[in-house]
Amino acid sequence: MLRKTGKGLFALLLIVLEWTCPGLLSPLRPICDPRVLKHFIQEAQDAEVAMKSCREGCGLSQTVSVPQTTVNYDDWEKKDELEKAQEVQTGLWLLQQALGLLGPSVTDTALNNHIDNNVRNLVSINAVLRSLNFQEYTPPANVTSLDGTWRVSSATELLQVHVNFLRGKVGLLVSGAPACQHNVS
Repeated sequence: MLRKTGKGLFALLLIVLEWTCPGLLSPLRPICDPRVLKHFIQEAQDAEVAMKSCREGCGLSQTVSVPQTTVNYDDWEKKDELEKAQEVQTGLWLLQQALGLLGPSVTDTALNNHIDNNVRNLVSINAVLRSLNFQEYTPPANVTSLDGTWRVSSATELLQVHVNFLRGKVGLLVSGAPACQHNVS
């Protein structure tokens, strides 16, 4: 457990240091390695597994808004990169808010560690998106009532949405990022 947390924190530290280093003469290098996203997906899956084995103190105290995870590939391809990035960043923001509400209602220590780790990972994913030259986007205050959202009432549903969103829309955005296309041979 400590090794996994240490690796995750080390990866986060490298991303943050590279992003915030004021002495950089060139922009942040794109983080195009698919293993980075796979790492975040694996940690989200670990939280989902921990949730399924949790018996007490692992519920969600209220319903929360989450992003839709289904992707209509024809519609996705018609969107420009800015629209895709804003949709993904809105979804990441919703997940961060929802996991933030879940954390305090969870009394199981191991599960709470997974949740905290996944909240940090969402921040790291946003840093990855910035490295790919996607402009930072803050969703509007009424984002929870937008069309691309729905509500879940259980922690299990929330963590399932989290995994599926990372696998789906985040994966599509990162794999199709223009900043990574020159790295493909």
